[in-house]
Amino acid sequence: GDIVLLAKPVTLTEGDRVTLTTDVPVATDGTSKPEKLLYAVSLPPVHGQIEHINYPGVPISSYRQLDVVAQKVSDVHDNSHGASKESLR
Repeated sequence: GDIVLLAKPVTLTEGDRVTLTTDVPVATDGTSKPEKLLYAVSLPPVHGQIEHINYPGVPISSYRQLDVVAQKVSDVHDNSHGASKESLR
């Protein structure tokens, strides 16, 4: 099983929060259960963090595709700089 991940760039400015949806990251591994895919954040944003919407202010290091589909994961800019063009890996 190959895993395919499609992603679109998102630009955040001071204080912005973007909720990850299937329009930003969406993955498939060829199984019939893509909602069970687990994303691991190996390189978090330099000027912010990834958060679960139920726990604002608490950075997370992993989340499931099901969380993305339910729009429960956000990338939050920490106000330390202006517009940020960094990657989330």
